[in-house]
Amino acid sequence: MTELDKMRSGAVFNPLDPELRQLRFQARERCARFAHAPTPGNLKRLTALFEACGQHTFIEPGIQVDYGTQIRLADRVYLNFGCVLLDSAWIDIGEGSLIGPSVHFYTVSHPLDADERARGDEFARPITLGRNVWVGGRTVILPGVTLGDGAVVAAGSVVRESVPARTLVAGNPARWVKDLPA
Repeated sequence: MTELDKMRSGAVFNPLDPELRQLRFQARERCARFAHAPTPGNLKRLTALFEACGQHTFIEPGIQVDYGTQIRLADRVYLNFGCVLLDSAWIDIGEGSLIGPSVHFYTVSHPLDADERARGDEFARPITLGRNVWVGGRTVILPGVTLGDGAVVAAGSVVRESVPARTLVAGNPARWVKDLPA
Protein backbone atom coordinates (compact mmCIF):
# COMPACT_ATOMS: atom_id res chain seq x y z
CA MET A 1 0.00 0.00 0.00
CA THR A 2 1.14 3.53 -0.72
CA GLU A 3 1.11 6.14 2.05
CA LEU A 4 -1.87 7.74 0.28
CA ASP A 5 -3.71 4.39 0.36
CA LYS A 6 -2.88 4.02 4.06
CA MET A 7 -4.08 7.53 4.83
CA ARG A 8 -7.37 7.04 2.96
CA SER A 9 -8.00 3.69 4.65
CA GLY A 10 -7.54 5.10 8.16
CA ALA A 11 -4.24 3.27 8.77
CA VAL A 12 -1.11 4.86 10.21
CA PHE A 13 0.70 6.75 7.45
CA ASN A 14 3.77 8.93 6.97
CA PRO A 15 2.93 12.47 5.75
CA LEU A 16 6.51 13.04 4.60
CA ASP A 17 5.93 10.70 1.67
CA PRO A 18 6.75 12.53 -1.62
CA GLU A 19 3.31 11.87 -3.14
CA LEU A 20 1.51 13.27 -0.08
CA ARG A 21 3.83 16.27 0.04
CA GLN A 22 3.10 17.00 -3.65
CA LEU A 23 -0.66 16.76 -3.08
CA ARG A 24 -0.41 19.19 -0.13
CA PHE A 25 1.67 21.58 -2.23
CA GLN A 26 -0.96 21.53 -4.98
CA ALA A 27 -3.73 22.23 -2.45
CA ARG A 28 -1.80 25.09 -0.82
CA GLU A 29 -1.09 26.64 -4.19
CA ARG A 30 -4.81 26.66 -5.07
CA CYS A 31 -5.75 28.03 -1.62
CA ALA A 32 -3.15 30.80 -2.01
CA ARG A 33 -4.44 31.76 -5.46
CA PHE A 34 -8.00 31.97 -4.16
CA ALA A 35 -6.89 34.01 -1.13
CA HIS A 36 -4.93 36.42 -3.33
CA ALA A 37 -7.61 36.73 -6.00
CA PRO A 38 -11.01 35.34 -4.90
CA THR A 39 -12.34 35.06 -8.44
CA PRO A 40 -14.88 32.48 -9.59
CA GLY A 41 -12.13 30.80 -11.64
CA ASN A 42 -9.77 30.45 -8.67
CA LEU A 43 -12.62 29.15 -6.51
CA LYS A 44 -13.49 26.61 -9.21
CA ARG A 45 -9.86 25.42 -9.36
CA LEU A 46 -9.85 25.02 -5.56
CA THR A 47 -13.18 23.18 -5.33
CA ALA A 48 -12.13 20.91 -8.22
CA LEU A 49 -9.95 19.19 -5.62
CA PHE A 50 -13.01 18.38 -3.47
CA GLU A 51 -14.90 15.12 -3.76
CA ALA A 52 -18.11 17.19 -3.82
CA CYS A 53 -19.15 20.84 -3.61
CA GLY A 54 -22.89 21.41 -3.68
CA GLN A 55 -24.95 24.12 -5.30
CA HIS A 56 -25.18 27.52 -3.67
CA THR A 57 -22.18 26.73 -1.45
CA PHE A 58 -20.15 29.81 -0.58
CA ILE A 59 -16.51 29.83 0.50
CA GLU A 60 -14.85 33.01 1.72
CA PRO A 61 -11.14 33.62 0.99
CA GLY A 62 -8.48 32.42 3.38
CA ILE A 63 -9.51 28.76 3.39
CA GLN A 64 -6.66 26.28 3.95
CA VAL A 65 -6.88 22.56 3.16
CA ASP A 66 -4.34 19.77 3.48
CA TYR A 67 -5.34 17.86 0.35
CA GLY A 68 -8.86 18.92 -0.58
CA THR A 69 -9.54 15.46 -1.99
CA GLN A 70 -11.38 14.21 1.10
CA ILE A 71 -13.82 17.10 1.47
CA ARG A 72 -17.52 16.84 0.67
CA LEU A 73 -19.64 19.98 0.97
CA ALA A 74 -23.40 19.62 0.46
CA ASP A 75 -25.73 22.28 -0.96
CA ARG A 76 -25.98 25.69 0.72
CA VAL A 77 -22.87 25.33 2.92
CA TYR A 78 -21.22 28.57 4.01
CA LEU A 79 -17.54 28.62 5.04
CA ASN A 80 -16.55 31.98 6.50
CA PHE A 81 -13.08 33.58 6.30
CA GLY A 82 -9.97 31.68 7.36
CA CYS A 83 -11.32 28.15 7.81
CA VAL A 84 -8.80 25.29 8.03
CA LEU A 85 -9.73 21.78 6.88
CA LEU A 86 -7.02 19.19 7.57
CA ASP A 87 -8.55 16.46 5.45
CA SER A 88 -6.35 13.40 5.92
CA ALA A 89 -9.72 11.65 6.49
CA TRP A 90 -13.15 12.62 5.18
CA ILE A 91 -14.70 15.93 6.16
CA ASP A 92 -18.40 15.88 5.31
CA ILE A 93 -20.40 19.07 5.86
CA GLY A 94 -24.15 18.68 5.51
CA GLU A 95 -26.68 20.76 3.65
CA GLY A 96 -27.39 24.24 4.97
CA SER A 97 -24.53 24.23 7.48
CA LEU A 98 -22.94 27.52 8.52
CA ILE A 99 -19.27 27.56 9.49
CA GLY A 100 -17.98 30.67 11.27
CA PRO A 101 -14.66 32.42 10.67
CA SER A 102 -11.42 30.65 11.57
CA VAL A 103 -13.08 27.31 12.33
CA HIS A 104 -10.55 24.46 12.24
CA PHE A 105 -11.35 20.85 11.32
CA TYR A 106 -8.57 18.45 12.36
CA THR A 107 -9.02 14.88 11.08
CA VAL A 108 -5.34 14.10 11.59
CA SER A 109 -3.63 13.22 14.85
CA HIS A 110 -0.37 11.82 16.17
CA PRO A 111 0.47 8.83 18.38
CA LEU A 112 1.02 9.47 22.07
CA ASP A 113 4.19 7.35 21.95
CA ALA A 114 7.23 9.60 21.37
CA ASP A 115 9.11 7.01 19.28
CA GLU A 116 6.15 6.61 16.93
CA ARG A 117 5.86 10.39 16.57
CA ALA A 118 9.60 10.63 15.88
CA ARG A 119 9.12 8.23 12.93
CA GLY A 120 6.55 10.67 11.54
CA ASP A 121 3.56 8.40 12.06
CA GLU A 122 0.11 9.98 11.82
CA PHE A 123 -3.44 8.69 11.66
CA ALA A 124 -6.75 10.30 10.79
CA ARG A 125 -10.43 9.94 11.69
CA PRO A 126 -13.35 11.47 9.73
CA ILE A 127 -15.41 14.48 10.79
CA THR A 128 -19.09 14.60 9.86
CA LEU A 129 -21.56 17.46 10.17
CA GLY A 130 -25.24 16.81 9.62
CA ARG A 131 -27.74 19.17 8.01
CA ASN A 132 -28.19 22.75 9.22
CA VAL A 133 -25.31 22.69 11.71
CA TRP A 134 -23.98 26.05 12.94
CA VAL A 135 -20.37 26.23 14.14
CA GLY A 136 -19.31 29.51 15.77
CA GLY A 137 -16.04 31.24 14.94
CA ARG A 138 -12.67 30.04 16.21
CA THR A 139 -14.03 26.60 17.05
CA VAL A 140 -11.78 23.54 16.75
CA ILE A 141 -13.32 20.19 15.78
CA LEU A 142 -11.11 17.19 16.54
CA PRO A 143 -10.74 13.82 14.76
CA GLY A 144 -13.67 11.42 14.75
CA VAL A 145 -16.34 13.95 15.74
CA THR A 146 -19.88 13.91 14.36
CA LEU A 147 -22.24 16.86 14.80
CA GLY A 148 -25.87 15.83 14.43
CA ASP A 149 -28.50 17.64 12.36
CA GLY A 150 -29.27 21.10 13.69
CA ALA A 151 -26.46 21.06 16.29
CA VAL A 152 -24.96 24.40 17.34
CA VAL A 153 -21.40 24.88 18.61
CA ALA A 154 -20.70 28.15 20.41
CA ALA A 155 -17.78 30.28 19.25
CA GLY A 156 -14.38 29.38 20.66
CA SER A 157 -15.29 25.81 21.56
CA VAL A 158 -13.08 22.73 21.27
CA VAL A 159 -15.20 19.77 20.20
CA ARG A 160 -13.58 16.45 21.01
CA GLU A 161 -16.71 14.28 21.31
CA SER A 162 -19.69 13.84 19.02
CA VAL A 163 -22.69 16.12 19.53
CA PRO A 164 -26.29 14.86 19.24
CA ALA A 165 -28.77 16.44 16.85
CA ARG A 166 -30.39 19.73 17.93
CA THR A 167 -28.00 20.27 20.83
CA LEU A 168 -26.10 23.42 21.84
CA VAL A 169 -22.57 22.86 23.15
CA ALA A 170 -19.95 25.37 24.32
CA GLY A 171 -16.54 25.57 25.95
CA ASN A 172 -13.20 23.81 26.08
CA PRO A 173 -13.90 20.98 26.02
CA ALA A 174 -17.33 21.55 24.50
CA ARG A 175 -20.11 20.50 26.87
CA TRP A 176 -23.87 20.26 26.64
CA VAL A 177 -25.64 23.56 27.28
CA LYS A 178 -29.18 22.73 26.25
CA ASP A 179 -31.35 20.83 23.83
CA LEU A 180 -32.71 22.87 20.93
CA PRO A 181 -36.27 22.79 19.58
CA ALA A 182 -36.99 20.45 16.69
